[in-house]
Amino acid sequence: MPETFCWAVFALAIHALPFFVGTTVGIYLFQAGAGPVGAIVVGFVTAGFTFVIGRYAFSAACSPIVRLVIGLLFAVPAARVGYGVTLALGHLGIPEGSWQESFAMLGAIAVGGIAWANVSMQTGSSVRDGVVLSPIHPPNGMTTAGG
Repeated sequence: MPETFCWAVFALAIHALPFFVGTTVGIYLFQAGAGPVGAIVVGFVTAGFTFVIGRYAFSAACSPIVRLVIGLLFAVPAARVGYGVTLALGHLGIPEGSWQESFAMLGAIAVGGIAWANVSMQTGSSVRDGVVLSPIHPPNGMTTAGG
């Protein structure tokens, strides 16, 4: 049971930005009178949409600066949540303050890096439409040894 709790906490930490956006939309809709079921459903859909759009925007962006900004939008909140979670876990098992901070910093780096990796994963194939893969041929009609 504790490992399930840790998995859930770190999964939410890695997806901090979509979780925040979905929660914000769900709370707003609930306060606007959409009802609890409607607010939860729309919140989940919005969180998923935020994640998918972020991954697509990251993969479609040609500029490294745009990719950096999109990646940081996902990685910085995740790193902040990862820091808080690992600091809280550090309070449970590590008695000294400096070791707790070190543990929390490692957790922040790990969770932020995993969030960056989740956003930067390729969403489509690396081959563009209209491109045909063919065997590699040596230049100028030369042959390779043995052939």
